[in-house]
Amino acid sequence: QSVVMFKGSRKDREGTEKRKLLRDLIEGEGENCRNAIIFCNRKVDVDTVAKSMKKYGLDAAAIHGDLEQSHRMRTLDGFRDGTLRFLVASDVAARGLDIPNVSHVFNYDVPSHAEDYVHRIGRTGRAGKKGTAIMICVPRDEKNLEDVERLVKESIPRLDSPMGKANADTAPAEKPARADASEDKPKRTRDRRKKDEAPKAEAE
Repeated sequence: QSVVMFKGSRKDREGTEKRKLLRDLIEGEGENCRNAIIFCNRKVDVDTVAKSMKKYGLDAAAIHGDLEQSHRMRTLDGFRDGTLRFLVASDVAARGLDIPNVSHVFNYDVPSHAEDYVHRIGRTGRAGKKGTAIMICVPRDEKNLEDVERLVKESIPRLDSPMGKANADTAPAEKPARADASEDKPKRTRDRRKKDEAPKAEAE
C-alpha cells in the first residue's frame, strides 16, 4: 500500500494533471502492472478517466451503476479473461466481485467512507498472491485519508510523485517571474518610486 500526496499547479489544471499522474504511476509499475482496477468516487470521473486513458493508448473501460447490466457484464468478462487491461470503476465494483489475479488497485480518489478503502484494495493480492494498492490524495481529501489510516490502524507509506520534478519544471512561468520582479523592483526603485511601483508589480 502507498499514497501519493498531490496538489495541482492550478485549480483548473488539477484534473488534467491528476490523470497524468495516474498514467505515470501505471507506467512506473512497468510489467508488474499486468492489470488494474482504478476506483473513482464519482461516476462522472469514472467516465472521464476511462476516456482519458483510452486517448493515451491504455486499454481501459468504465463500469458504474448508470450502465446497463449487460454492458457491465461484458466489461467484467473482458477484464476477467484478460482482453481488457484496465477497469475504471465506482464503488459498485468494489463489493461482491470475484475477479482473480488483479495485480494492482489504483485509488484515483481517497474514498469518502474509510470502509470502502478496505473493500477496494481487497480486489488485489487475493489468495495469498502479491498485490499493489496505490492511492492519490489531493489536499481536500486529507481528512478522508486520516479516516482510512485510523481504520486500518497504520500510516500508509507516502510515495514520491513521479510528476514531482515535472510539476516544478512545468509550473506557470509567470509565477516565479512575478515573484522575482516583485522582490527586485522595490530594491531598485526604493528611493524614487517605491509606492508607485510595488502595487503595479502586484497587479501584473
